[in-house]
Amino acid sequence: MDTSAFDWNAWVILPILIFVARVIDVSLGTLRIIFTSRGQRHLAPLLGFIEVFIWVAALAQLVKSAQNLVAYLGYAAGFAAGNYVGIWLEGRLALGTYLIRLIVRDDPVPLLQALHDAGFGITRLDGQGSAGPVSVIYTIVRRRDVERVLGIIRQITPQTFISIEEVRSTERGFFPPPEKSATFSLFGRK
Repeated sequence: MDTSAFDWNAWVILPILIFVARVIDVSLGTLRIIFTSRGQRHLAPLLGFIEVFIWVAALAQLVKSAQNLVAYLGYAAGFAAGNYVGIWLEGRLALGTYLIRLIVRDDPVPLLQALHDAGFGITRLDGQGSAGPVSVIYTIVRRRDVERVLGIIRQITPQTFISIEEVRSTERGFFPPPEKSATFSLFGRK
């Protein structure tokens, strides 16, 4: 087999470059859509500009190699992988604020104390459930703190009804300072 006739640029390097470009531009597009839905008006247009610039460059290279099926496969695979990477990145960034609503049948004081001691703001209301009196507890937390709050809840009152919803905006209130012992990276807390 004569390897000197094989065009490495057209059949290997170009499809890889197109794949990488699509992963980057689709990841940016996924983040742009998420930021837009969360009201990040200044970041979304910048991501859109970069996304489209990369997309046009990748498409131009694909059109140049119109007969190269491997480049088309790189383009499609980059799109699929870019969606996955964009969602993964958004999860690692853990942006946003969430309302955690709890309905507690048991004595709420130990849970209230634990959440307070962990630095979370709480609001408690007394209510009436289908089986008798309940406490309704609200706490608004940063997304990166949701799992920590859920861990406290599950440890102290495992039978608590929990609902979580995203909060679009907040004004005033209490949020704990970031943990000093933990540092953040795209790969999780260290």
